[in-house]
Amino acid sequence: MPVFEVFSRRGCHLCEVLIEALADAVSGQARIRVHDVDDRPDWQQRYGLDVPVVLVDGRELCRHRLDRDAVTEALAAGR
Repeated sequence: MPVFEVFSRRGCHLCEVLIEALADAVSGQARIRVHDVDDRPDWQQRYGLDVPVVLVDGRELCRHRLDRDAVTEALAAGR
């Protein structure tokens, strides 16, 4: 089962919207791990205010807005 990692920030409206849409898109087909970029200095340095970011297997899938086509492809590849 694929794991989608979302790098976000507390209070980020775009992050909340993306996480909700991602949960709907992968419903039962993948796991989602949400990371707060403010929890680690290396994440803060890498992403800064440039969130949300979605990774699958360490590869960036989308940034700022959910790319449903990329999610569909990642789900198909993870089967």
